Amino acid sequence: MKIQESDAKSLLLARGLPVPAWTVARTPAAARQAAEAILAGGEDKVVIKALVLVGGRGKAGGVKLAGSADEAEQVADAILGMNIKGITVQKVLVAAAADIVKEFYLAAVLDDASFPIALKRSVESAWMRDKIIAEVPTTVEQIHVRQILTYNEEKARTALEQLNGGADFNELAALYDPITRGELGWVPPGYLLDPKADEAVFALQAGAYSDVISTDAGFHIFKAVERADHLLTPDALLAMQELALENWIAEKRAKSDIILAP
Repeated sequence: MKIQESDAKSLLLARGLPVPAWTVARTPAAARQAAEAILAGGEDKVVIKALVLVGGRGKAGGVKLAGSADEAEQVADAILGMNIKGITVQKVLVAAAADIVKEFYLAAVLDDASFPIALKRSVESAWMRDKIIAEVPTTVEQIHVRQILTYNEEKARTALEQLNGGADFNELAALYDPITRGELGWVPPGYLLDPKADEAVFALQAGAYSDVISTDAGFHIFKAVERADHLLTPDALLAMQELALENWIAEKRAKSDIILAP
């Protein structure tokens, strides 16, 4: 069985094990935001890792350190889209860099009796996964979003006052982020990493902007540039497929009695 590092962290965290905080980013701008939040917490460096289901990503250039938000954005931009052993990197993990003292590897060996059972379950789960993601539509209602992002609430409130006073949203967005100019592109429901941000964005009609929204990445003011049915990008489609799988698992788990054998 292969799972992403981020999923493995989630499983360990769910079992009460201490796991350093991390963020999954699908764009260089999102990696920058994650890095800024981590560095603001007192860490010296962040690590950006390609999330691909193959080994050797470090040797392939898919794991790099960054000492600033600018560098993290540049590193993420270089890793995203990289081809590692035939797999295109579509997302990266951003976390605080750790001083590695020891590394441990764990493997599970199946005996002859349990292997056929495990194989059958693996085939069944793969079939169900393919069935679930095949039902995800490729065109859904989306919002073309821009944002003003600050890392200080007072600045965000000042920007909101300027907007309410007639200031141009695009000019303010470019002032706070000259690289991306606040552009987030077309986003479907559930695509933004923070539920509060997602809820705020999809409460907007075209041309409207939100109040100040606080997330782990900073303080946002979102604007809905357009709202329409729109073809999902490959990255957004992958995110919607992952969300569909997560929702299916959560629904089945809620209806099940799970007993952990000693």
